[in-house]
Amino acid sequence: MSNTHLVKINLPGGIVSAGDLLTILEAAERAQVEQVQFGNRQQLFFEVGAEYRRGLLHTLGQAGLACEVDADKYPNISSSYVVEEVFHNTAWLREGVYRDILDLFDYQPQLKINLIDRHQTFIPFFTGNLNFITSDVPNYWYLSLRFPQTNAVYCWPSLVYSEDIPGLSRAVEWAIFANKDKFYDQPAADGALLHRLVSASQRFSTQPLPAPLSLPDFTLPYYEGFNRYGSKLWLGIYRRDEQFSVAFLKDVCQVCLHTRLGQLCTTPWKSLIIKGIALADRPPWDAVLRRHRINVRHAANELNWQVEDHCAHGLALKHELVRYFNEEDVRTFQLCFAIKTQPKTGLFGSIVVRRHFDSLTQTGLHAEQYEILHTRDFNPNSKDFLSFRKKVSRENLPWYLTQLCDQFYEQQAAASLPAAPPSDVASPTPTALPEPPALHQCRRCFTVYDTAYGDAAQAIAPGTLFAALASYHCPTCEAPADFFVAVRAPHFQLSAFPLD
Repeated sequence: MSNTHLVKINLPGGIVSAGDLLTILEAAERAQVEQVQFGNRQQLFFEVGAEYRRGLLHTLGQAGLACEVDADKYPNISSSYVVEEVFHNTAWLREGVYRDILDLFDYQPQLKINLIDRHQTFIPFFTGNLNFITSDVPNYWYLSLRFPQTNAVYCWPSLVYSEDIPGLSRAVEWAIFANKDKFYDQPAADGALLHRLVSASQRFSTQPLPAPLSLPDFTLPYYEGFNRYGSKLWLGIYRRDEQFSVAFLKDVCQVCLHTRLGQLCTTPWKSLIIKGIALADRPPWDAVLRRHRINVRHAANELNWQVEDHCAHGLALKHELVRYFNEEDVRTFQLCFAIKTQPKTGLFGSIVVRRHFDSLTQTGLHAEQYEILHTRDFNPNSKDFLSFRKKVSRENLPWYLTQLCDQFYEQQAAASLPAAPPSDVASPTPTALPEPPALHQCRRCFTVYDTAYGDAAQAIAPGTLFAALASYHCPTCEAPADFFVAVRAPHFQLSAFPLD
């Protein structure tokens, strides 16, 4: 029996008042807790000794602060409120809109819900089950619904009104859990059927979709240190070990209260952002950082990683890979990485390092191995994953990841080349020839050879046709070239996985 319990406290929207956070920290301190963590869904975690559990829960209950112990039945509602004014301004989405929506939730959702401004790129768009994304119509949102435990996505056929988001979320959740055989862990779930069930149960204010949802190209803004916006400052705090000391956060809350800053924001990158710091109030913030020896301005290629919550193994691997990237001066701008050590954990990344979940790995019959995946266009909001390499040993991971980063920049460079100028002399129209298939897939392990990428590990340049390879073999299972079959993009087997 464990001597400690994991306590989780949801911070809806990633927003917490300085007073509430101070109350939580003081209760944790009385329970002999020294460190707390923030999670990928902007929630708060800490471990408490078994002997202090009852007293802690009593104190939190008296303060009206709900928590879960050794459970995550009710996921935190994630939002992009943290970017407001700091990284982006939207015409109609302001603090009051976020707060009005959050205040209307009169139940604890069991589905993951995201409230996201579609013009920003700091907060992931599709890590929830109900992903509400702003439209250009004031107070109306797109809804991209991902069925639980699957990658099956359904675009709601109308825009959703801000004040209807809580009610619609509840109706969708009820319909899914009442019909698990149709919608829960069902890759072929019928979104149109779910829409009919929800629409029949209750009326909502809607608008027709003005256009398909479009998103900006991904760039992760630097989110650490003191930064100026307008006449104020914001402060981003990242911890390499994901641990925030209770003593430090108590001092942060005290400075917030002393300088009349009402709230703090958590991020999906397990960091903290404090907005609205007056220029004249910077000295006490500097003093707190100095007192607790808090370092800021880490390298950008350390900040663009997602690791599962409470995963020492994944965090250690991240440190190894970041150290290699620093030593080799590997460029990672416009990329972000995720490390998955368990199946069905919701992480966000254009490149994913996934530990093999086969029976041999689980029984320890061979060394620790990983699969490297990436989205087809390296957009982390996509779920169209390709397998780059399978069965990669831990010591070879840094080299293969570097090759994949180089491939991304080669792809970008090729896309940016100017088009050939038109010729003044008309050329005869060539006879149309069938275009050779760009993709070939191994029948044994499903690894894909893509002409656009080539195979850096075997010194095969991008653009090399498969037919031109004299003695090619599968980089994953060593199968010869005749084990590969030509396939078209919509039909080859992807190495995909549910985000939950």
